Amino acid sequence: MSFSVTEPSGRQKLFAGFLVIFYAAVTIMPLAWIIATGFKTPSDAIAYPPKVVFDPTLEGYVNLFTTRTRASTETLEQLGEPQTWYDSIVRKYDMVIVGPSRYGERFLNSIIIGFGSTFLSVFLGTIAAYAFSRFKVPLKDDLMFFILSTRMMPPVAVAIPIFLMYRHMGLNDTHLGMILLYTAVNLSLSVWLLKGFIDEIPVEYEEAALIDGYTRFQAFYKVVLPQAATGIASTAIFCLIFAWNEYAFAVLLTSGTAQTAPPFIPTIIGVGGQDWPAVAAGATLFLVPVMVFTILLRKHLLRGITFGAVRK
Repeated sequence: MSFSVTEPSGRQKLFAGFLVIFYAAVTIMPLAWIIATGFKTPSDAIAYPPKVVFDPTLEGYVNLFTTRTRASTETLEQLGEPQTWYDSIVRKYDMVIVGPSRYGERFLNSIIIGFGSTFLSVFLGTIAAYAFSRFKVPLKDDLMFFILSTRMMPPVAVAIPIFLMYRHMGLNDTHLGMILLYTAVNLSLSVWLLKGFIDEIPVEYEEAALIDGYTRFQAFYKVVLPQAATGIASTAIFCLIFAWNEYAFAVLLTSGTAQTAPPFIPTIIGVGGQDWPAVAAGATLFLVPVMVFTILLRKHLLRGITFGAVRK
């Protein structure tokens, strides 16, 4: 009976496939439950035992994007029949829509701060990583360890000093302040990841470009950056995930103008308590940008994870 070291048997493939499917199901189940809760009524969302089969409704999304108030019977009669489908949903609870909610503003703040800090982290990290990888920097190892050490400390441990500094500098509750803060936190991860990717790019490529008359910047821009695209994409995803999901700094340093979606979603209050369908709807929409960004860069992400696995 022959046995192959590289080729698994049919039983091993079947077992591995079962493990992958089981892991995927367990991982996706909470996400699927959140998405489903966004299409439930408040009573279905808190029903016990939990309802798996239910009549879907957009009530959670209506409550997420609108501000409502209770109206008297006389007021409702004066308003007449509902003019839109979302008015009809609100009228069932003897309420009327008085304006939009602030979720759209908070969501836009998340996009500005998340993608802005990600761009700065990757931009500055790429330049610093290239310098550490290609030039003789004095005390290079000590500087790299110092950069890494900033990642060892939980960011919230310096929340109070940062709050006092931001209040003195007028950066509290500003987009610029949050972008700079998230950039500083992500920069250590960016530098270390990108230095590893750039180290794997043969320096002979740049030397050949310099011999052909390229300047150092042209060699970096036309030779190194295309080769490091996989690493840049992977780093951008990790930086965006941190900036997008960060909660502690967003609660402490923002309250209105620059507040992001994570601190705002838990404050959504409905009639008689927490409006769980609206919370689930907000969480579902909050997942979309990171999911789309990751899907668009998935090829670079897979190549970036395995970059350097094969020796030159």
